[in-house]
Amino acid sequence: MPGDPYPVVRAAVVQAAPVFLDRDASTAKAVRLVGEAAAGGAEIVAFGETWLPGYPIWFDRGPGAAAWGAPSTKELHAELVQNSVVAGSPTTDALGAACREHGVYLAMGVNERIDSYNRGTLYNSIFYFGPDGSLLGLHRKLVPTFQERMVWGRGDGSTLSVFDTPHGRFGGLVCWEHGMPLTRQAMHLKGEQIHVAVWPSVSEMHQVMSRHYAFEGRCFVLAAGSIIHVDDMPDHLAGLQNLDLEGIEESGLLLAGGSAIYGPDGMPLAGPVWNEETIIYADLDTRKIAEELTTLDAVGHYNRPDVFRFEVNEEAR
Repeated sequence: MPGDPYPVVRAAVVQAAPVFLDRDASTAKAVRLVGEAAAGGAEIVAFGETWLPGYPIWFDRGPGAAAWGAPSTKELHAELVQNSVVAGSPTTDALGAACREHGVYLAMGVNERIDSYNRGTLYNSIFYFGPDGSLLGLHRKLVPTFQERMVWGRGDGSTLSVFDTPHGRFGGLVCWEHGMPLTRQAMHLKGEQIHVAVWPSVSEMHQVMSRHYAFEGRCFVLAAGSIIHVDDMPDHLAGLQNLDLEGIEESGLLLAGGSAIYGPDGMPLAGPVWNEETIIYADLDTRKIAEELTTLDAVGHYNRPDVFRFEVNEEAR
């Protein structure tokens, strides 16, 4: 209830496939899935990394995708630019309307484009929506990982966002940002209680990083992964017809999910779930955070500001 010092909130992770590289169709599917999660009692809903309109899987599975001037990569990048998401567009209006209709908070992984004329740098971002339908803010991945630097630019400290909600302080990071100790500490210092960890799929080491974040930050972690089946690849894009399918012959899955929800002791509350489209739920009792702070508080009694200095540049660049 409002004003409860230790609210209990039902959270949901949507593990599903987007309509790959089709922003509008993926948005329509997301709106439906937000409603389904809300019907299951969710008050906070999370989707995986760049769910809109899909993770650029061709760099993981496309032979020669990183070669200079590769025609198929150029074709795919143009498609991704065209279908990326601009804040304040009909796409974000539709997501906001779904949140308003169902009274939920939403963390949505997007390929973000700032320029509305199909130009400019793309970012690997999380868009956050409130139950009033507003776009609360966003986070842009600070350092794209390895070949991802051919797709996305680098975010800055101004989008290390955490939001006050009646359910607790709510924020998130993207993928290997969970391996950046100073980024984690910056978010811990903001007092996160419910954290969204977005991944393409939540592999074994991604599970480790998600659980460690929950344990270190004494917070709940929604580890959100996606499903992408090889049959989901659009036929009209030549660069998606010759993907390396080693190791996926039986499942046909390029991304296999692995979504999970972890408590502030690092233990699983739901999942991980693999190889299927589903929505996983957990009831987050925020009293557990206070209980776990007894032994470890990375920004309190286990912090040594007299020994270490920590500064975050939050200037928008």
